[in-house]
Amino acid sequence: MKTKSGDFVLPGDILGVSEEFVPSEWTYEEEGRIRSLVVGVVSVDNKNKKIAVIPKTSSPSILKKDVVVLGRITEVRGQRALVEIEKVKDSNRSLTTSYVGGIHISQAERGYVSRLTDEFRIGDIVEAKVTKVIGLDNIDLKTSEKELGVIKAMCTKCRHVMKKSKNEVICTNCGNKESRKLSVNYEG
Repeated sequence: MKTKSGDFVLPGDILGVSEEFVPSEWTYEEEGRIRSLVVGVVSVDNKNKKIAVIPKTSSPSILKKDVVVLGRITEVRGQRALVEIEKVKDSNRSLTTSYVGGIHISQAERGYVSRLTDEFRIGDIVEAKVTKVIGLDNIDLKTSEKELGVIKAMCTKCRHVMKKSKNEVICTNCGNKESRKLSVNYEG
């Protein structure tokens, strides 16, 4: 299928192949094919070899580089914490689909981090910045800036919301103390 600028497309429609174009706004790559994320009109930039979709309706939120997102930590393993991305910060519009991002240990905090479990735990709500988007399930995030990180932490012993105390969080229910990569916007 060879699409051209001005073609009307639906979500999931194939726009081109990754050998020919780079996916741009409102598109994603899946198995070497570039597809539309939304209903809209194709825009081909032959000079820069980019293909995008211009939405037909008011635009839902989209993930792209330098966008700040809110999400829930679903897994912390070795060098990577997985984040189920809930929404784009300061946007009332929902995301077009569900996204899972990852925070590499080198992007969690400025400086050396010996264990990622000292920064994040399953169930924590985090504010993170998108650094790279490649498809729906390959999104790189970072929390190394002071306004990024955990904004709400749950106690690993009793699952109550924890209160911030200096550089750690304390459970008011059971007294458990834990470390986290806390955002200056921590809400607990």
